[in-house]
Amino acid sequence: MDLEFLRDMKNINILVVFLLLLGACNAQEAKKKDENKADMAMEYRSFGEKIEVEKSLSEKEMAQKFDGLAVSDTLDTKFTATVTDVCQAKGCWMKLSLNDNREIMVKFKDYGFFVPKDITGKEVIVNGKAFVEAMSIENQKHYAKDGGKSEEEIAKITEPKKTYSFEADGVLLKE
Repeated sequence: MDLEFLRDMKNINILVVFLLLLGACNAQEAKKKDENKADMAMEYRSFGEKIEVEKSLSEKEMAQKFDGLAVSDTLDTKFTATVTDVCQAKGCWMKLSLNDNREIMVKFKDYGFFVPKDITGKEVIVNGKAFVEAMSIENQKHYAKDGGKSEEEIAKITEPKKTYSFEADGVLLKE
């Protein structure tokens, strides 16, 4: 065998070893990403459609989005917020905070799922449609009753109210 052939073989062997190491590093990085996703998924309980944790707006960002909506406008979005109230009859609606003392009334698409009744103060990620509506006196009283408000508080509801609303198709509850 000539010397040039042996040098070429040595270079090829070095290249093969390098490519194998590179492939192993990429596989290890992919495994870490999968483990991180699994860890994130384990931190949340899912209700409704499956949604991902990533690319969720903050309360502040969502407040800005709502400020740009007029009555009857809709916006497909996903955001993270804190639960301020939950239907105590079935868990069929919840209210979420915006960072500026406003609340968002969240209902669940097609009445297709409910959330636990004991999640006030917990963080959730909701995915669906945001919109602004004028809530009737009757609906305000209904939700106040479901929320466990007193008769005196319910009697104070006397006019329609501009509300920030959301129809969620999926919810992640942070454990």
